Amino acid sequence: MRPNRRATMTAAAAFVLAGAAPAAPRRVVSLNPCLDAMLVAVADPGQIAALSHYSRDMPSSSVGAAALQYPYAYESAEEVMSFTPDLVLASWQGSASTRRALQRLGIRVELFTTPDTIEESLQQMLRIAAAVGRSDRGGARVSAIRQTLSRSAPPPGGRQVRALLFQRDGFTTGPHTLMDELMTLTGFHNVAVDYGLKRSANLPLELLMANPPEVLLQGELTAGAPGWGERVMRHPALSRIAGRMRVVTFPERLMYCGGPNLARSAPLLADAWRRIAGST
Repeated sequence: MRPNRRATMTAAAAFVLAGAAPAAPRRVVSLNPCLDAMLVAVADPGQIAALSHYSRDMPSSSVGAAALQYPYAYESAEEVMSFTPDLVLASWQGSASTRRALQRLGIRVELFTTPDTIEESLQQMLRIAAAVGRSDRGGARVSAIRQTLSRSAPPPGGRQVRALLFQRDGFTTGPHTLMDELMTLTGFHNVAVDYGLKRSANLPLELLMANPPEVLLQGELTAGAPGWGERVMRHPALSRIAGRMRVVTFPERLMYCGGPNLARSAPLLADAWRRIAGST
């Protein structure tokens, strides 16, 4: 039997008029570092039961030191259940078996894809805010991010600066990604496409040496005891092209995620553009 649509709508209207609303989740677990950052930005701290273990890796953490105040989880269903969540935020790229196990146990799981555009990322932030019962806060945060992005665009007629994001192990962001769009918005041409990259990947140092960009947006180097992944960024061959290429520090933690990170990465890129474009 098909439900009576008018009766259903009337019941829903009465529910709203009565002031009733679904209860906001009290214990939320996030299993993805980019979802971590969005959750921390919009939820009440007391709602967050655990973040992903990825956010504890400070060089690449999108949450930073704030992640240390929360418990952390890997992705086994048993561990997630130990936090007694009533909402789990997960990525489609994560463990399907864990998701199925949680859903069988009646745990609400919200799934997210990896956003390829700024708008997709902001819509995810709004969705998370709604899921945790903080839509107003999410809307305010997204509005502030949009204003920051608008202020970070170069003036009309400003030229594009050839640039490359270059992180540990020579990892760089490819075309048709969120970071590629952000570079374009702030006045840069992502030269990864000129090197033939069709996706984000590790770039051979030889390609960089043969055709250096105007500016290398390089990750932060670790003082004292550099990690093995930094060997490419410290390679002596880079000094040979120092006169043909500017180096600007772009922290790795800003490279992988959008959401609240956009409010930090866009002004940094805009400042780099002004320094490069304004000096020529």
